[in-house]
Amino acid sequence: MTDKAIVEKTDIQSAISHLKEQYPDIVREDTRPGYSGIIVDRNHLVEVATLIRDELGFDYLSSATAVDYHGIADEMEMVYHAYRTSGGPALVFKAQTPRNSAEIPSLIDVWPGADFQEREAWDLYGIKFPGHPNLRRILMWEGFNGHPMRKDWHEAYYEEDHKPFESRWPDGWVHRAEERNVYGKNVSYPADFDLSRMTDTSEESLYSDLGLGVSVQQLDDASGDALKTDRLVVNMGPHHPSTHGVFRMIVTLYGETIETLEPVMGYLHRNHEKIGERNTFLHNMPFTDRLDYLSSMGNNHGYALAVEQLLSLGAKYQPPTYRSEVIRVLMVELTRIVNHYWAIGFLLNDLGAFYTPALYAIAEREKILDFFEATAGSRMMCNYMRFGGVFKDLPERIRSVANLVNDRIRDFNTMDYLTELINDRIPRSIDELDHFLTESEIIKTRTIGVGYLPPEMAIAYSAAGPLLRASGVPYDVRRADPYSIYPELDFDVAVRYNGDIYDRYLIRIDEMRESVRILKQILPRLEKTRGESVMTDGKHTPRIPIGEAYGRVENPKGELGYYVVSNGDPKGPQNPWRYHVRAPSFINLTALGPMCVGHKVADVVAILGSIDIVLGETDR
Repeated sequence: MTDKAIVEKTDIQSAISHLKEQYPDIVREDTRPGYSGIIVDRNHLVEVATLIRDELGFDYLSSATAVDYHGIADEMEMVYHAYRTSGGPALVFKAQTPRNSAEIPSLIDVWPGADFQEREAWDLYGIKFPGHPNLRRILMWEGFNGHPMRKDWHEAYYEEDHKPFESRWPDGWVHRAEERNVYGKNVSYPADFDLSRMTDTSEESLYSDLGLGVSVQQLDDASGDALKTDRLVVNMGPHHPSTHGVFRMIVTLYGETIETLEPVMGYLHRNHEKIGERNTFLHNMPFTDRLDYLSSMGNNHGYALAVEQLLSLGAKYQPPTYRSEVIRVLMVELTRIVNHYWAIGFLLNDLGAFYTPALYAIAEREKILDFFEATAGSRMMCNYMRFGGVFKDLPERIRSVANLVNDRIRDFNTMDYLTELINDRIPRSIDELDHFLTESEIIKTRTIGVGYLPPEMAIAYSAAGPLLRASGVPYDVRRADPYSIYPELDFDVAVRYNGDIYDRYLIRIDEMRESVRILKQILPRLEKTRGESVMTDGKHTPRIPIGEAYGRVENPKGELGYYVVSNGDPKGPQNPWRYHVRAPSFINLTALGPMCVGHKVADVVAILGSIDIVLGETDR
């Protein structure tokens, strides 16, 4: 442990000691084996959280995670990770509540960034948050029966709690679950639900809950005298090319000016986290690819770090080899460039420059994907990283064969290919984007001063990544809470200060250049470590010790975090008890509504594009 890490750990301990002194009967340390942080009496949670923010300086609430301990203890728990934007590790604090009457006070008045995360905990776990102004479902539809992340909730095709299922392994007597479910009996409804008299009022309740003062029924019947103003409710999405996927925005307009905007998501939700808790720890690695499917390598990295934290609790733990860390950084920085090419290209689409800038960016992105395919076997769903290293080393050569008549056959030395890519092709393509786009009069007119997000609001709303740094907050996990080999690399945290769409575009150009700067330092390290192992133990992964861990990385869209709990089996379980994804695409949308107020409809499209969301990660 470095001197800096020791100081930071001591600082967290002093913060905990201060809280215990201030609230001796309210705050206690979490003494469960493998756990950390403090447990706060839920009746005083808001008071303690306010002190944590104001006196101790933990101004940034990164993650709020619900956990159901059914079968271990008759209670649920909310786990909060709070950080200082000046840097340093998390102060982890928790609040517990009985399962049969789950209630924990809302922290939305302390950290507005808790908004969507508390709604998610209510939706999936049934925990109520008194004081939340808009506590309703966010990923499931309003008529859904139950809270699907609870340990005792089973879906229609439920087989077992954990994989591999006996029907698949070891004898392989595979059957389709649908064959054992009678058609029409695969959906459960609330006890008081009469299907024969079904009247769907979810849309009406959705609008009324927004407090817009507009009735859906009145809108349907324009013959009445209810609408005497220019106020109008408009749906953008979910099937609309500007929403970057199946995403919907309910926009209230007065004339052409936006008064309110409410994001509506969940159309792509497939309960990724429930699947993750039935998988083994290793099974989840390819599932992380499907979150932000433009940033597969970064997704792998965050999950690997979380599980490695758990492994480090055991006596047999060996950290990843140096070469594997070098390769990991190589992959995730190339991924950052891949993502930002795409983000810039499609921001220009949202501004009306249909596909020409996007195709310029995508053409260079393809060169990086060629390298990913040669190394991992896949261009987008890479499934490349492992606990303790990476799946395999870089190939000596990048080869392809001709599958179709006009296919181009490739055969390059890998290091020569990477050297040209990093030293020449990528910097030149970034310069071209900068040259053609940055001083464009149309782009500057459409983006400067639009979608303003002030720094104090960005922090309060838990914004992350380019969205946060374009508002003048130089917070980057690679520097604020370093991991892997980033402490030994020379790079700057890119920051801009105007907090508008234009600066969010510029910050991505800046970040790509910083990634190139990092990659140039990676090349000699690749040469120096050639031939070294890329796995601590290529034969097997040790059983995961009991405990909790939060692994986070600075992904292209912002902080991607995995909260993982290993529990239930004293020998070390094979399946996560809790697997939660702190998705930047999801949390960054918390600020979308306030950013759009006062602008026009065409601006909404550009503001959403400047956040850079992927719905696979938003909905999970």
